[in-house]
Amino acid sequence: MVLQMESPAPSIKVETWLRGEPISHFQPSKVYIVEFWATGSELCAAAIRHLIQLQEKFRDSGLEVVGVAAHERASSAVKARAKLDAWFTEKCSDLNFPIAFDHTGEMKKLWMEASSSVRVPTSFVIDLDGRIAFIGHPTELDEILPKVLNGSWCTSDAAKAPDSKRIADRELTAREQALNKSINKRFWAAVRKEDWKTALSAVEQGTALMEGDITFRLAHAHLLLHRMHDMRTGLPVIRKLVRDAIGRNSENWLLATLDLLFGPAHDHSHFPSHDRFALGKELVEHILALNPPQGDGHKFRAYPAVARYYHESGNQNRAIELVEMALKSLDRPEPIVDELKQYLLPSLLRALANYKGKKVCYDAFCATPQHILPKVPNRGRPRRKHRKD
Repeated sequence: MVLQMESPAPSIKVETWLRGEPISHFQPSKVYIVEFWATGSELCAAAIRHLIQLQEKFRDSGLEVVGVAAHERASSAVKARAKLDAWFTEKCSDLNFPIAFDHTGEMKKLWMEASSSVRVPTSFVIDLDGRIAFIGHPTELDEILPKVLNGSWCTSDAAKAPDSKRIADRELTAREQALNKSINKRFWAAVRKEDWKTALSAVEQGTALMEGDITFRLAHAHLLLHRMHDMRTGLPVIRKLVRDAIGRNSENWLLATLDLLFGPAHDHSHFPSHDRFALGKELVEHILALNPPQGDGHKFRAYPAVARYYHESGNQNRAIELVEMALKSLDRPEPIVDELKQYLLPSLLRALANYKGKKVCYDAFCATPQHILPKVPNRGRPRRKHRKD
């Protein structure tokens, strides 16, 4: 079924509800916004805040907002839910509408694929008669929603233009996705063969075409620095990535870039120590500015990564302090759900035990040092290590 203007709204088929009261069907005489989004997009974070405002403003006029989490990148439904719970706890403690969890892809198929919508956030507005009145970007809702609520939207000339534009954009996006798929196929085929030159060629093509896609940017730097050990070419690439992450002021970009420099999964021995720590310092300062120690924001997502930087810098006390703040943030300013807490605690406690070099406990959980940590040179001056992007 092709979903477009004036089509009957599809049904609501979700695995479970993460927040709010479940909605089983669309009631007559109400207008609904069904919005698909993902935690990895800064645009989606802004869209959720916008929806909170719209729900508050138009609730008495018959508006009901439904958020659908159908695009989470995670290896399992449990991990996806834990990621979502952490995101909502940190970003949207004042959420005033229900959130559906669609890990099976049923809602995505019925709504996104049927309307050829490929990007998130995407909003669907269902009118008083249960029909699709709008499909598009949430930024257009301020103008469209009042007209849908008073019944004047569907008869207006303006109602037809967004759908025509969406169809044209869909064709362009389909071509971009086909190209993206082709690049990824060539990239992963080369990676499996450890043909780094071909893999680099593929990822450079992807970066040139989609500079705003952090996946290609990270893969580009990782190949140069950690696979090919080409510091001459890789250093300018990672420096630009650091500048762009800071310029975007995006915690996702900042943390992903910091992980390339200090993530435990990578060998940093080939990376010039001075450059790695200088770039790391820039990143952690901006991460801490976004979520300062004295603030009420949850620390469990960002602070463990920042603590790794301080540990390798030789500042053990600061590393320990940051992990302890991350642990405390599990219970305040608002306690997180128990499932998420049990998922996060083991890694946080292992890090704390490793930094302290002894057994540590938190509530009923305990951890002992799991491995020998990298030795830190005297006076806190790091050795030359390989940095990861």
